[in-house]
Amino acid sequence: MFAPGSWLGLLGGGQLGRMFTHAAQSLGYRVLVLDPDRESPAGAVADRHLAAGYVDEGALDEIARTCVAVTTEFENVPAAALERLARSLPTRPGAAAVRIAQDRIAEKTFVESCGLAVAPFRPLMTEGDCRNIPPGMLPGIVKTARLGYDGKGQVGVGSEEAVLAAFRALQGQPCVLEQRIALEREISVLIARGADGALATWPIAENVHRDGILDVSIVPARIPEGLAHRAAAAAGLIATRLDYVGVLCVEMFVGRDGMLRINEMAPRPHNSGHWTIDGAVTSQFEQQCRVMAGLPLGNVAAHSDAVMINLLGDIWFDGPTGDAIREPRWDSVLRESSAKLHLYGKREPRRARKMGHVTFVGQSLAERLAAAARVKAGLGIPAA
Repeated sequence: MFAPGSWLGLLGGGQLGRMFTHAAQSLGYRVLVLDPDRESPAGAVADRHLAAGYVDEGALDEIARTCVAVTTEFENVPAAALERLARSLPTRPGAAAVRIAQDRIAEKTFVESCGLAVAPFRPLMTEGDCRNIPPGMLPGIVKTARLGYDGKGQVGVGSEEAVLAAFRALQGQPCVLEQRIALEREISVLIARGADGALATWPIAENVHRDGILDVSIVPARIPEGLAHRAAAAAGLIATRLDYVGVLCVEMFVGRDGMLRINEMAPRPHNSGHWTIDGAVTSQFEQQCRVMAGLPLGNVAAHSDAVMINLLGDIWFDGPTGDAIREPRWDSVLRESSAKLHLYGKREPRRARKMGHVTFVGQSLAERLAAAARVKAGLGIPAA
């Protein structure tokens, strides 16, 4: 165990890092953030901020000298940085698990090796692959194998010609074609695994996306109990097979055929787990700190059911095409008795940029959804 007062290293300075830093500091730990952005949200609140690149050898060596353990704030941190740090201190999660999660082809192949289902897929490495699509794969979605998130790097396709055009539009980088699944709903399983192999799984979230970005999460998900058990077991199997240490989110599809399919995993705390700050005994960020410090995993029970909505930079602008920036009416949010507002300290609002979230706790589900709808209407967020 690493005692409070020790330094914990964090690669990445976004909002997830900011919330992790707050949680770690509340347990008495000090946080060193590595992020090239001098105005990063996590760097602004950390005990120390190194404004350098993620593979800067001097910065990585400084983390190794200062910290007792290190974690990541987003999955696209170069695995090479984790490998270098792993020579000197625990990296949680490790580079091997992060490397798999960074590549959709490797990720889907790994999930299938665990005996779990994914949407039918085909790697697209060359234009020739795009001209030889197996029957039944279309309609589908062409996704970049690496660096895609929040709907970026994805193109819907309905013909072989469209597949080729999408591959070219994505600049011929390695891609994957996924068959489009008839969805009943999307869910995510947030799980923590300690270095001793202990597992803790929060209640499952049901998610609604808009333009590829998470819009609303409902906890607990409105799915049968048996399906929830199967989803939790699948996430536990993935974490164990990866020898994962840290907080992991596994996103899944529930098909109209009742089948559960793994979509993708995020080797870090996740947007759909922000409700845990206000609704669970142990938040995902406190749990991340506990795992890093070698402390026992915390209780993941929900003390309140929750609904969470994302706040994107669009609400700072007048209308869908306006460019004048105005401050949203936060008093209209906080007028709701069940609302808990979280803003990420980002200085510049941009459309589609995650700027904050609101969690609604207590009351009935109908009342939480109604409060969320009122807040969205007041801030100009389209209804789900």
